[in-house]
Amino acid sequence: MTRPPDPKRLVNVTLDETSIGRANPDVEHERAVAIYDLLEENRFAPAGDAGGPYALRIALVENRLVFHVTRENGASVITHMLSLTPFRRVVKDYFLICESYYAAIKTESPSRIEAIDMGRRGLHNDGSTLLMERLKDKIDMDFDTARRLFTLVCALHWKG
Repeated sequence: MTRPPDPKRLVNVTLDETSIGRANPDVEHERAVAIYDLLEENRFAPAGDAGGPYALRIALVENRLVFHVTRENGASVITHMLSLTPFRRVVKDYFLICESYYAAIKTESPSRIEAIDMGRRGLHNDGSTLLMERLKDKIDMDFDTARRLFTLVCALHWKG
């Protein structure tokens, strides 16, 4: 017997087109992979909501990170707005190390690339943990879901 799919999951994720900054092909690829991986496997449920599955639209509005959650059919569930301030340092550092990583894969030794990648993954974990903390008691998600969402948050255009 086949188990029905878990309703506590995302089945659609979109990024607000007006919030997305121009990106190089590496970033575009990372964004597409993050969305694909996120939709393949995730745990996501707004606190206190028994519905689902869910769709998520991520945007930047007036210096806030906005998570607009709907049901699969488009019915609104909840919108959470988070200050960008706690994310600024980790996102800036993450972008810097990503630039180093993409430059290194073209010219550096495998050991140097691995060292930079370890730092990149560490910063990504920090950002994912921060995202989970900021959404604690608002959205239930696992760490892998938070990692993929943090990648998408980084894909947005960060003003200022």
